[in-house]
Amino acid sequence: MLKRLYFENWKSFHSGELPIDPLTVLIGTNASGKSNALDALEFLNRSASSKDLQVCLAGELDMPSLRGGAEWASLKPKDRFTLKSLIGGEDERTDYLYSITVETIPHIQLLAESLSRLKKRSHSAHSSEIRLFWTDELAHASPSVVARLYNGKGGSKKEFRRSASILSQLSGLTLQKDLSLGIETVVQTLQEIFILDPIPARMRNYSLLSDRLQSDASNIAGVLAALPEETSKRVEQELSRYISELPEKDIVKVWAEKVGRFETDAMLYCRESWVPEEPPTEIDARAMSDGTLRFLAILTALLTRPEGSQIVVEEVDNGLHPSRSNLLLKVLRELGESRKIDVLVTTHNPALLDELGTEMIPFVVVSHRDPNTGESKLTLLEDVRNLPKLLATGPIGKLSSKGLIERNLSEKAS
Repeated sequence: MLKRLYFENWKSFHSGELPIDPLTVLIGTNASGKSNALDALEFLNRSASSKDLQVCLAGELDMPSLRGGAEWASLKPKDRFTLKSLIGGEDERTDYLYSITVETIPHIQLLAESLSRLKKRSHSAHSSEIRLFWTDELAHASPSVVARLYNGKGGSKKEFRRSASILSQLSGLTLQKDLSLGIETVVQTLQEIFILDPIPARMRNYSLLSDRLQSDASNIAGVLAALPEETSKRVEQELSRYISELPEKDIVKVWAEKVGRFETDAMLYCRESWVPEEPPTEIDARAMSDGTLRFLAILTALLTRPEGSQIVVEEVDNGLHPSRSNLLLKVLRELGESRKIDVLVTTHNPALLDELGTEMIPFVVVSHRDPNTGESKLTLLEDVRNLPKLLATGPIGKLSSKGLIERNLSEKAS
């Protein structure tokens, strides 16, 4: 699992550290850097999936550009950025630290990259480190980069293209056992980062049968309809159970069906029961509300993504009524824990923040700007100065809506 993310000269961050827990809530005002932090996860996902670094930032026909594209990838006036990720390994004592440095001016290309295995020693706080691969210092204008691959000695040299990550170029090759295991673990973890941004207008259409949910959830019907029979029954039961707990209590069942002569497409349906004495009404996704479709998209992602995935949802409660906040948190916690999926969300909603309670404080991260430099910072909520005194005046949502958290962080910086 992804444990921690580090930024150096990435977008609005000079330096930053984002801890990743089973449920992490990232809060902060507009333009504080929340989206920039999430874009780092998107970049790592793309670069581990054999995409050229230029495409990872600027996009292509079937892949949108990251916000700001290549031009704003590194903190101005810097010409490079570094992203690092700490990833849990094959046992509780093993972690992997992956680092990639990319030049943005004059061209998008690799500058440095490394992967280390960290192994905690028994009865000690210290770890031993083995470098699995690392790059040599680059000659000026070199068209390729030389990396040293772990062989138990000084490392065997191998040339790589600078247009893509070494991690992706090594993936699938026959390598020394320790190196192969490290590459496989890190690549799989980064490839399983899933940025969910449901767009209800696209979820209302018929969709082709699919084995994986799209980022905009446009193929939700195709994913549900393509599940094996036993899995489909379980997923539909879970969808129906959670959706029926919405305050309105009108939806009693949700399902998807194959449609058309060749049954290659599917449509999402639900059954509504408003008046107990009258028969229920069946409607398809075209008549469902935006909030209901977004809620179903989050549920479907949690129920169908592979175990060990990292799901990221920006503005998780967008389109949902504040009265649904408690149920939304329940879904994120219960399904995330039962399916071993970590969830990172951002929110502005005071109602959702109020529902977090004090037990979630260690897992809330505040994104804010340094008043002296304008750089984005990430601070754990529990590290905010005078937090106990602030909480005595009201819950987290109230503190956030009044700007008291950010005000305390600004005063500390100045």
